Amino acid sequence: MKRIGKIISLALIATALTGPSAVAQSADPDAQAAATLAQMTQEEKLSMLQGFVPQTWPAGTFPADLPKGAGYVPGVPRLGIPALAESDASLGVANMGGLMRTNDEATAMPAGLTMASTWNPALIEQVGRAMGAEARAKGFNVLLAGGINLVRDPRGGRAFEYFSEDPLLTGILGGYSVRGVQSNGIVSTVKHYALNANETGRSFADVRMDEPAMRESDLLAFQIAIEIGEPGSVMCAYNKVNTTYACENGFLLNDVLRGDWGYKGWVMSDWGAVHSVSIDKGLDQESGTQPRHTPWFGQRLKDALAAGTVTWADVDRSVSRILRTMYALGVADDSPVAGKPIYFAPHLDLAQRVAEQGTVLLKNENGILPIAAGAKRILVVGGHADVGVPAGAGSSQVWPVGGSPLRLRYDEKEYHFRLYMPSPPVAALKEQFPQAAISFDDGSDPARAAQAARGADVVVVFAEQFRREGRDVPDLSLPDNQDALIESVAAANGRTVVVLETGGPVAMPWIDKVPAVLQAWYPGNRGGEATARILSGAVNPSGHLPVTFPVAAAQLPNPVLPGQNLIDAAGGKDVRTLPKEQQVLPITFPEGSDVGYRWYAQKGLKPLFPFGHGLSYTTFDTSRPKLSGMTATFNVRNTGKRAGADVSQLYLVSQAGQPQQRLIGFQRVELKAGETKQVTVNIDPRLLADWKNGGWHMPAGKYSFAVGKSADRLGPVTEISLPGRTWRDNGASER
Repeated sequence: MKRIGKIISLALIATALTGPSAVAQSADPDAQAAATLAQMTQEEKLSMLQGFVPQTWPAGTFPADLPKGAGYVPGVPRLGIPALAESDASLGVANMGGLMRTNDEATAMPAGLTMASTWNPALIEQVGRAMGAEARAKGFNVLLAGGINLVRDPRGGRAFEYFSEDPLLTGILGGYSVRGVQSNGIVSTVKHYALNANETGRSFADVRMDEPAMRESDLLAFQIAIEIGEPGSVMCAYNKVNTTYACENGFLLNDVLRGDWGYKGWVMSDWGAVHSVSIDKGLDQESGTQPRHTPWFGQRLKDALAAGTVTWADVDRSVSRILRTMYALGVADDSPVAGKPIYFAPHLDLAQRVAEQGTVLLKNENGILPIAAGAKRILVVGGHADVGVPAGAGSSQVWPVGGSPLRLRYDEKEYHFRLYMPSPPVAALKEQFPQAAISFDDGSDPARAAQAARGADVVVVFAEQFRREGRDVPDLSLPDNQDALIESVAAANGRTVVVLETGGPVAMPWIDKVPAVLQAWYPGNRGGEATARILSGAVNPSGHLPVTFPVAAAQLPNPVLPGQNLIDAAGGKDVRTLPKEQQVLPITFPEGSDVGYRWYAQKGLKPLFPFGHGLSYTTFDTSRPKLSGMTATFNVRNTGKRAGADVSQLYLVSQAGQPQQRLIGFQRVELKAGETKQVTVNIDPRLLADWKNGGWHMPAGKYSFAVGKSADRLGPVTEISLPGRTWRDNGASER
């Protein structure tokens, strides 16, 4: 379970990661779980297999000492088994709309795409540590964190929560995030297992994909994350995979997760994702049940036990997995207590550092950025930049430290708001440019904004796009006439900079008319300060794209968004109006394992901005890689006049004579002006192999490698001969 650790430079691991917090953990969690299980009654065992939504409990019946979050699972006090208090997460301790726990603040970390744009595992582990520490202080012992789904569709509603389109980058960053969370003696999940790439129709989507494609892409991302992070729980997804719901999919849960990967934790369902008594198929715990619903792991499970369709051995196995995890992570011996004070300052500094490292400079013609220190008149346009920076919505939404200065309801459900983080870029720019007259136009009238732009030394247009859980965006366009706004302002002032605050890639029909574009994503609690410091040059941008930006949807494997109209092709009816058993939305991904940049390479398509792309205020030069077995070394030199950070990306470009394009290693490198450093990357053989006949197959032959500034800007190629080999995930190997 440790192989993937070799992918990252040993120097990075040795110098950049801090040790885990001091939390009591059992020396033999298996034996301790077995001893506890032997003392439990049948009712106590069953109580651990069903979770509840705290908000739905009658007043006065929810335990007063537990915080209200996403879920609650009763404990067994007489045996020292604490209740499980669960909070949504990924971007911080969630509190949708600030209303689940009235205005309870937490550090709002930048979006998952921002984190991934840092390409910095050590930094993302620190984020996990901070989130876990805040969760523990609030009394939670389970964080529903670790979003590992690949960004297969740039229109995905939850793309902002996830890391990337690449299994290696996603798996490594996700694993280090989980490791950080769990260093606090609490449980982190990885989710949503598996192939939950779309939000529209997710409860009845049926993803059709063959095993090799899954193993080489989405499943590999989860596998890597599990190897690094050893998460206490895996959350299964809403959708079906090859006609079977993910939460009752024996292939995914038993054959792959437990059988091939040797996973020892427990599987919990997503909230409302259970459709049968599926404990024998690998599901251990039904999450988020409500009093008005009939849970599958309540009376129905008891009925199945009485009928003999499932056995008490199934129950014991699932309870043992939960107990073992609680003992292994110290949850049972050192359970959090709510109400501990939180010192937010270092966490806010961390959030700002992530935003600074994760902001991507996409374009910078004629050195327009950084903005000249002598600029006298700066106009800021749009994006509510006078108020704050946007965030995505859904179960990951955090009520930020300092509260939200603007809360916009997007539907009538209780917690459904668009939130802005209390970090206005206008105020932050005034701090960076105290000598300048900085004015703001809200961008609602393109003609008025263009008129104001004519007198400015530089114009910064903030363009935003809202994304949320439960629904994908219909297309790649900026909403609310913002494309026209940018065109008008750029026509009036040739020194126009666009800052994109979006939850994923967007189309840019105006790209040739503006000299500079900065991708800020959803930058979190201190996003305004981070963006302003990059615009001023106080920070040298170093982010690199973790996803490909297409020119238009026509370049995508699925040009039409799956489920966009939710019409049943056979019957011409809205799928949602059909009986439950007939609600099926088949989804296929023509790219298979060639997700994102690999699809573009395969089809010979040129994207708007490629995977891995990112500019700097300095320049770098990288040497040809030297290969020795499964280890690559190369030098990176800062050839510019100021310090900066480069992200070195090692790609496989041919496999046994066949063209390929796969990221097989990376490292972020900090360099002073003129400095050179050597980078070492240890290559996991799975990244050179294909899945065939139930195992990994690496053909003998010549393999070519190159270091790239992005997926389509590769340096000199090195070719070596490697022996063939085949092996299985369960450890069996042959040559």
